[in-house]
Amino acid sequence: MPATGYTSQLNALRQYFDSGHTRPYEFRKKQLQQLRQAILDHEKELYEALYKDLHKNPEESWVTELGMVIAEINTSIRNLRRWMKPERVATNLLNFPSGSRVLKEPLGVVLIIAPWNYPFQLLINPLVGAIAAGNCVVLKPSEIAPATEAVMKKIITGLFPEEYILYVQGDGAEIVPALMNNFRFDHVFYTGSTGVGKAVYKMAAEKLVPVTLELGGKSPCIVEEDASIDVAARRIALSKFSNAGQMCVAPDYVLVHVSRKEELIQALKKAIHRFFGDDPAQSSEYGRIINAKQFDRLINYLNEGTIVAGGTSDKEQLYISPTILTDLAAEARLLKEEIFGPVLPIISFTTATEAKQLIEHNPDPLAFYLFTQNKAKEKEWLESVSFGGGCINNTALHFTNNRLPFGGKGNSGLGQYHGKYSFDTFSHRKSILKTPTWLDPAIKYPPFKGKLGLFKKIVR
Repeated sequence: MPATGYTSQLNALRQYFDSGHTRPYEFRKKQLQQLRQAILDHEKELYEALYKDLHKNPEESWVTELGMVIAEINTSIRNLRRWMKPERVATNLLNFPSGSRVLKEPLGVVLIIAPWNYPFQLLINPLVGAIAAGNCVVLKPSEIAPATEAVMKKIITGLFPEEYILYVQGDGAEIVPALMNNFRFDHVFYTGSTGVGKAVYKMAAEKLVPVTLELGGKSPCIVEEDASIDVAARRIALSKFSNAGQMCVAPDYVLVHVSRKEELIQALKKAIHRFFGDDPAQSSEYGRIINAKQFDRLINYLNEGTIVAGGTSDKEQLYISPTILTDLAAEARLLKEEIFGPVLPIISFTTATEAKQLIEHNPDPLAFYLFTQNKAKEKEWLESVSFGGGCINNTALHFTNNRLPFGGKGNSGLGQYHGKYSFDTFSHRKSILKTPTWLDPAIKYPPFKGKLGLFKKIVR
């Protein structure tokens, strides 16, 4: 269906929202419960689809896709009534004896646009927050992961009426502009590349539509002189080569103290072998590149440095082995572009100042990782580098804790979500001041001449 053909359905979403159906607590809770059950009912189909699209095994699919969504739903159901309650706040002396509270109301009709690398989790997790907050939703999944897209369509269309949750398929480059140019959404939630995020932001600005942009960036990983190298290697390799490196919060490159560089490289090789065996191409634990376009882009990186591990590939299988590169030239694209694949540059540094200068070439990364046992170094790094979120002595797993807000900064994104932060993202906080009528002192009304001293005591 052409995007412009959705006008009547988008208007139906608006009418359904305006009817008030989505606002009651019991309605929201029921939708979340039904979504959870539908996901579990289609669990096997989702595993099969994610394997077909990205070669993910069931265990990885549960941890990074289905399980994360189930945890998000459980958290929302458990806390929904409390999140929805009006929030009482203190009232200043000027407004005595008034009372003040903040109401949480749904935004309205929201658009959620998801990428292909975690096609299920990155579409459905924001949906959980939008449902919990009482909105109607348009879902635009990635067409680049077609098997998962098909199962999600089966779940969504089988569960929700399209005037409540509308599932829209097609080429995102055509569908998204047409949707946004022909309808005013109350919020747009986009996950994907920075370039497309800028285009979405521009379209939203034309109608003053608020946005959440979950983008990417070159997330650095610092391995200090005092780091536990074996632990660092395992934890870096775990996230860097999960989903064949196609993860927005994967370490994009490693800055290791010169005294530990060779030791780290050997430990990384050991970790890769431990995780994926002699031939990762034969391992059920190792993923594939999503398509030939991305494969070709990644292959072009391999001649930009010295390959010290991996470097093998098979285009027919969309396979690139876990690869480590060193000796990169200063102008290498690997140091300028987000890699988004299983290629890990290792760069040595002598001083923290030197390492920070390299990070500043790609400011405001989505994530930042630091391996050190020194609390003073930890404090120094955290205070001197601007980033979205991160880990100390770990990588990527901050994303899995829905009690932490997740989001970028600057070029890596705008806004936050997960858990209550998702509820807040899809809610409007309405401020209310309620004043009784039994007390109405004349001092609050003109003429004000001569009252300056009193006002200075009251308003401060």
